[in-house]
Order: sequence, then C-alpha cells, then structure tokens
Amino acid sequence: MTGEATRETSGNEPLSLGALSWSLFEGARNPYVILVTIYIFVPYIVATVVGDSVRGQELVATYAQYAGWIVMVTAPFLGAAVDELGRRKSWMALVVGLMCPLMASLWWLEPSRAGMPLTLAMAIIMIVNVLFPYTEVLHNSLLVRAAGLRNAHKASGLALALGNFFAVFALAFTAYAFALPGKVDWSWVPHHPLFGLDPAKHEPERIVAPLAAVIFALGAIPFFLFTPDAEATGISPLKAFGDGAKKLVAMLRTIRGYRDAAIYLISRMFFVDGMTAVLFYYGIFASGVMHWGPLALLANGIILSVLAVLGGFVGRWMDAAFGPKYSLIISVGMSMLGIIALLGMTPEQILFFWRYDPATHPPLWNGPVLKTLPDIVFLLIGFFNAVFITAQYASARTMLTRLTPPEQTGAFFGIYALSGTATIWLGSTTVNLGTHFFHSLQGGFGTIAVLLFIGVIGLLFVRGGGVWRAGPQA
Repeated sequence: MTGEATRETSGNEPLSLGALSWSLFEGARNPYVILVTIYIFVPYIVATVVGDSVRGQELVATYAQYAGWIVMVTAPFLGAAVDELGRRKSWMALVVGLMCPLMASLWWLEPSRAGMPLTLAMAIIMIVNVLFPYTEVLHNSLLVRAAGLRNAHKASGLALALGNFFAVFALAFTAYAFALPGKVDWSWVPHHPLFGLDPAKHEPERIVAPLAAVIFALGAIPFFLFTPDAEATGISPLKAFGDGAKKLVAMLRTIRGYRDAAIYLISRMFFVDGMTAVLFYYGIFASGVMHWGPLALLANGIILSVLAVLGGFVGRWMDAAFGPKYSLIISVGMSMLGIIALLGMTPEQILFFWRYDPATHPPLWNGPVLKTLPDIVFLLIGFFNAVFITAQYASARTMLTRLTPPEQTGAFFGIYALSGTATIWLGSTTVNLGTHFFHSLQGGFGTIAVLLFIGVIGLLFVRGGGVWRAGPQA
C-alpha cells in the first residue's frame, strides 16, 4: 500500500481533501435511503400506487427479498476480491453511473401507472438496492488510502455525521419546498410547491427520487476528483474474483477455532437484519397503520434523524458501564420491546389497551401534523427505537474486537462484513411471510421481533465482552 495509506501521522492533522471527499460521498448517498426507501417514495407506492397497505407491504418485501438474495451471492465475493481488483474508482463510476439515472427515473411512476408500470419501478428499486451495497464495499475499501491509518477514524466519524446531516437537510428541504406549501399559512413557507409541482398528481412525493439522485451525483464528484485510488494490479477481473472466492473460504476457516466469535457473528446476522428491517418498514407501517401522509413522515424523519444521534452516546456509555455484550443485549432487547409497542398503536388505540377517540379530544397543537396523543406516542416509540438501534451499531464492532486476537482482526472483520450481507434478505423475507400469512401490516412488522429475539438468545451463549478490565478478559 502506498501514498496516503502508508504515511505515518500523529492523528492530529486535519483531514486531507481526499479524506473529506471520501466522507462526503457517504453523506451524499444517504438521502436515497431516507427519502426513497424509508419515509416518502416507498410509502407513496404502498399508500397511493398500490392503494392497499397490506398488499403494498407484501410487494415491497418481496422485491427487497429478491435484492437481498442477489446481494447475498455477489457482494461477499466483491468484498473479498476488491484488493485484487486494484483501481476502485472505475468500478465505482460504473455503479454510480447506473444508480443515479435509475433513481431519477422513478419520477415517472404516477398513481395511474401510465408513465411507468409498477413492476418496472419495483425492479428499478430492487436494482438500486443491489448496487447500494456495492458502493459500500468499494467506498470502505478506500478509507485508509484516503485518510491514512491514523486518521481513518476521523474520516469514518465525519462520514457518519455527514450522513445524518444530509438526511436532515434532504428531509427539511423536501418539507419546506414540496410538502408544507399549501398546507400551512406560515410566512416563510412558499404558497405553492416549488417548480410548479402538482400535489394532485403526487408530484411532491415523486420528486424525492430525482432529488436523491442529484444529491448523490453532486456529492460523488469530489470523491472521483480527489480521493486517492488504489494502484492498478494488472490482475484480470475474472482472476480477481476467483482469488476472492479462495479468500472467502480461508476467512471462514479462520473462524472455526474461535467458538465465541462464531456464535456472535451468527447472532449478529439475525439482530442486524432485524434492525435494518425496522428502519426499512417503519415508514410503510406508520403510513398504513397511523395513516400518516408525506408531511407527517417528513416531520417524523427530521425529529428522529436529529435525536438518534443520542444513540451513539448511549451505546458508548453502556459499553463502558456493562461491556459491549450486555450493551448489545440491552439495545436489541429494547428495540424488540419498541416493535411490540408499535404493534399496539392505531389512531384510536395506545399501547393495546388505552382507547382514544380523536373526536372527543381536542388537538394537542394547531400544527399541520402529529396533533393527537397516539401520534405523539408513536413518535416517542420511534425515537426510543432509533436510539437503541444506533447504540447497537456502535457496540457491535467493539464486541468483535473483544472476541478476536489482534493478529486476526482483518480476517474477522472480513467475516463481519460478510455476515452483514449474507443474510440481508432475511428481514424482508420474514416481513413478506408474516404479511402474507396474517394479512396485516402488524403481522408482517411483528415478525421482525422474532429475528431480534433469536439474536439476543445467541448473545447469551457468547463468553466474553464484559466490562473492560486490565489483564485477561473473562
């Protein structure tokens, strides 16, 4: 490894332009997940294009399941072969060059389906959801080259912060420019949606797909201009992937002698897939069960994106107080309770047993959305989930470092990445099956708790990961 990757630094230098550009790329990629997948576009498909929340959730879960299967059989090989491929940016240019036009094309999915058939739109979303993990593999592989060994943590932390910033910015701009106009009489809000968008044609919801594509494309430009690339290896792609397959086998053989790390990684497959599914299907669930429209979902997304930052501090505190193992058990267990609480919510019911009649209760405030007590309780449960999901992500990597010998860290984190993609289909599959079997949004969403429960049970059998003490760890 040469260039920026090998220079020795004190770790106190400011990040280079290449490192800043690397971080910016991750931030610019995030609005697609927030605007399209979670809060606006996919709920629009379910509520308006399909017009049946149960059938819509089943449809979305089916295509997400297909995407997960494709990622499962391809992404691990890309991850294992990436060092053999040499230059990454040409491959990244190909992936980004495919993703951005595909994202933007979703604009033509009209409620009548005249501009684009629903099956084509779902196929496009499926393809983008396959390509998205490819960008993660290629992008992550350039971290050390971009920032150097001593500053890698800075660039990684900045990338996460920028991801949160871009998410909030995209949600806030969408609310200001497209969702609030015509709904409120506030002096600082335009009277009509910008660019002449027609709410009757659901154009304010459809515009978020091109918006995400533009943000991604613009944010990717500095990455291609300034982030250092790997050196060419001269190895053909076919040989690189062949060598990658051998590396995968070698990594899997490595774990056989480490019982606790193996149990942990298997458990993580279940609870990470569950956590991801909570995020993926939360918007559909809120739209179908609470009847939240785009503006309510936007407000919810902004609030949760800001407050979820607390999860990183909660995870760090629990790591120090209880150790990463028990921090994970608490985080996953609390998220499981949060899912169960969401199942007991409707506009006329709070936590299963408390009946609420909106007709006999005045609004809690005079704003355009989130005006009833069930709305606020649902939002608070979402905040509760967001904090512990973020805390789980913060503790998961720490846990692995406590279970593996330092000289094997690279191999084990290779398996860690593999475990994050090998079962990426599991959450959508269980939601699909649950929705189909119970014929309800609650039946599909509730199956996610099963994945979290399996993950918690697995963690109980892991030895180690307790509170850090000097000397050998129990």
